[in-house]
Amino acid sequence: MEAPAPHSPAEPGSVQITVTSPEQMRELGRRLAKLLRAGDLVMLSGELGAGKTTLARGLGEGLGVRGAVTSPTFVIARVHPSLGDGPPLVHVDAYRLSGGLDEMEDLDLDVSLPESVVVVEWGEGKVEELTEDRLQVVIHRAVGDTTDEVRQMTITGVGERWASADLSVLAA
Repeated sequence: MEAPAPHSPAEPGSVQITVTSPEQMRELGRRLAKLLRAGDLVMLSGELGAGKTTLARGLGEGLGVRGAVTSPTFVIARVHPSLGDGPPLVHVDAYRLSGGLDEMEDLDLDVSLPESVVVVEWGEGKVEELTEDRLQVVIHRAVGDTTDEVRQMTITGVGERWASADLSVLAA
C-alpha cells in the first residue's frame, strides 16, 4: 500500500491509501480491525467489484470472528461471533434495500451496534442516523473493461469517537 500522493491531500480526520491487490485490501482490513471496538459503525462505499467485501473479510480476520466473511447480498446481514474476547462482526449489504433507516430498523442494527462492530456495504443515506460516530470508507476503482486491481481509498472518521484517532497508521 502506498501513502497518498502529495498533490491529493486528505481532509482532516481522513487518510488516502492506494491498494494494488486483493491481498493488500484484506491486509488493510486486518490493520483497520485493530482500531475498531464494540459500538463502531463502518460504512463501505464503492462501485460493484471495488473490494468492499474483500475489506470486510480482512476485518473479520483481524477481529478474529467465526465463519467466512462473504457477501451477505441475499441474506442482507450476517452475524459473525467472536472466537475470543473481541466484539462480534455484523456484516450488512444494504444494496437491495431502497429505504432509509426505516427499512434498516427491521435488521435491529441499533440493538446490535453497542456490543458489535457493524460493517455496512452500500449504507450511505441509510444508516448514518444509527450513530453520530462512524468510519466512512470510500473505494474508487477504474470502471469499464479493465483488469486493473488498483484502488484509491479514502477513510474518514466522523464524530467524537474518531476525532483523535490516528488513521495514518493504516497507510503504513
